[in-house]
Amino acid sequence: MRLSVIGCGYLGAVHAAAMASIGHEVVGIDVDERKIAQLSRGEAPFFEPDLQELLTAGIASGNLTFTTDMSAAQGAKVHFIGVGTPQQKDGYAADLTYVNAAVDGLLPYLSEGDLVAGKSTVPVGTAARLAESVTPTGATLVWNPEFLREGWAVQDTIDPDRLVAGVPSDANGATEEGERAASVLREVYHPSVAKNTPFIITDYATAELVKVSANAFLATKISFINAMAEIAEVTGADVTTLADAIGHDARIGRRFLGAGIGFGGGCLPKDIRAFAARAEELGRGESVAFLREIDAINLRRRDRAVDLVVQAFDGQVFKKNITVLGAAFKPHSDDIRDSPALDVAVRLHGLGAWVTITDPAAIENARRIHPQLNYVEDRDEALRGADAVIVVTEWDEYRRELPPEHAASLTNGHIVIDGRNCLDANAWRAAGWTYYGMGRP
Repeated sequence: MRLSVIGCGYLGAVHAAAMASIGHEVVGIDVDERKIAQLSRGEAPFFEPDLQELLTAGIASGNLTFTTDMSAAQGAKVHFIGVGTPQQKDGYAADLTYVNAAVDGLLPYLSEGDLVAGKSTVPVGTAARLAESVTPTGATLVWNPEFLREGWAVQDTIDPDRLVAGVPSDANGATEEGERAASVLREVYHPSVAKNTPFIITDYATAELVKVSANAFLATKISFINAMAEIAEVTGADVTTLADAIGHDARIGRRFLGAGIGFGGGCLPKDIRAFAARAEELGRGESVAFLREIDAINLRRRDRAVDLVVQAFDGQVFKKNITVLGAAFKPHSDDIRDSPALDVAVRLHGLGAWVTITDPAAIENARRIHPQLNYVEDRDEALRGADAVIVVTEWDEYRRELPPEHAASLTNGHIVIDGRNCLDANAWRAAGWTYYGMGRP
C-alpha cells in the first residue's frame, strides 16, 4: 500500500521507516528542510535503536522517500499525521498548531476513499473537529494513537502490544464508513493482525482518551512509588524492598515501581498537564485533579537528588567536582526534553559546583541547550578526579558495566548518589563508597 507520513520527527520518522520495512511504499513529509535532507541520505536525525538500519534498508529498496513537498501525499491510500503537540507556552494545554497545519495542508491532495490517520497525542474532541474538514473531501478520518516507548520505538511500531482505531461511529458502534476504515488499517498493520495482536475499534473520543489515560496511569504509578520514597526517607524504610513486596501482588505488578528522580521526556510531563487542562475545559477538572499532585511529586524528586548531593558535602558544594552520569531523560535515547538528569546537573552548576556530564548518546543535544556545562564523551575520563558521582540516567554503562572498584580508582572522593536506585548498594559500599539512594536508608 502507498502511505504518506506527515511530520518526520520522532514519531513520524520511526513510523515511516517501520511501515516501509513491512513492505509498504512510504513517503515522509516535513517542512524542516535540514531534517528531510538528512533522512533522504538515510541518516537518523536522532538516536533510536534499530532506526538507522531501517532507514538504510528502506531507502535502498525504494520503499522509503522523504520530501518537503506536501503534494507528494497525493495518491497515497493512508495519510498518517505524526506531528508534535507540545505544551502551550502560556499554559498547560496542548498546542495543536502543527496538527491543524498538517491537516489543512493535506486537504487539497486527498481523494475519495483515502484515510487520514491521526497518530499525534491530542486532547479529546480534536478528531471530531478535524473530521469536519476531512469528510467533505471524500476521505475518512480515523484516530490511531501511538504507544511508543523511546528506546524501543521500532519494536513497538512493528510489533505493538495493541492497536487502537477510532473510527466514525454512531449509537450502534462503527458506521459502515468506520468499518471500511478499520479494514484498511488492518491491511496496513497486516503482520500484527496476522499475529492476533489486539485490534480495538472504537469511537474518536475513546481512541483519544486511550492514549492520554495510559500516560496518566503510568505517570501515576511512577509518582506513587516516589511518594512512598518520600515517606521512606523520614522513617528509615527501604522503598526498593517495599516495591518488591507490593509488586508481587498481581493487581499491582512490579514494573514502573522504581523510585528515583522521576520521569521526563517529550510525552509524560506535557501529556498529563494537557489532560488536566482539557478536563478543566470540559468542566470535569476535579476528575483528574490528582494529576497536578503527580506532576508536583515528580518535580520534587529532582529537588531531593540535589539535596542529597548537598547533604553529602555537609551543605556546601561550591567548587566541588561532581560527575553526572547521564543527560538523556532515559536510556537508549538522546532525548533531553524535560530531562531530570540535565535539570539536576544545571541546578548543581547553579550552586557553584564544577559539573562534568557524560552520556552515551545525548551529549551534543545537551551541549546545544546548556553550553555552560562541561561535557566529556568517555565515561572513565569524566569520572577522573571527581569528588562525587551522581547516576541520573540508568544506562547499562553505569548500572551494570561500571565496577565500583574501578570507579574508585578514578575519582578523588568516594561519594555516589544513585538517582535511579539502579546500583548494587552493598557492592558500592563494600568498595569504599558512601552510597546515597532515593528512599533508601
